[in-house]
Amino acid sequence: MARLLGINLPDNGRIEYALTLLYGIGWSNVKKILKQAEIDKDRKVSSLSEDELKKVSLIIEKNYKVEGDLREDISENLKRLREIGSYRGVRHGRGLPVRGQRTRSNARTKRGKRKTVGALKKEVWAKMEQQQAKTPVSTPSQKK
Repeated sequence: MARLLGINLPDNGRIEYALTLLYGIGWSNVKKILKQAEIDKDRKVSSLSEDELKKVSLIIEKNYKVEGDLREDISENLKRLREIGSYRGVRHGRGLPVRGQRTRSNARTKRGKRKTVGALKKEVWAKMEQQQAKTPVSTPSQKK
């Protein structure tokens, strides 16, 4: 099993697919990387020599931000947006769509499973009241 930038690449897979397993590298970047390294995209990972793997890793390290560094940058950008109180930051914080999509009828992926609000039957209402009675109510602590 070949290891590239801390990620294990599958030996029996094509190098073109294997490189997309790195966070931050997609299909278009893979084509550019393999062209620079002069490696055929249809070759298997197991057939690559150590020199070819080193060449690919050097190209990626030099020209692309991947894995931990990229994740860190993204989280810093989101944190900055939240801190300055921008619209995008607020939407990220609340877990709602950021880019203007409607939320009244869609956005189920972002908002999660539907929570029905409305009339309840007597039996269901009684069960909810019993559960609330069992749960102790915590009082907010006094600040000094």
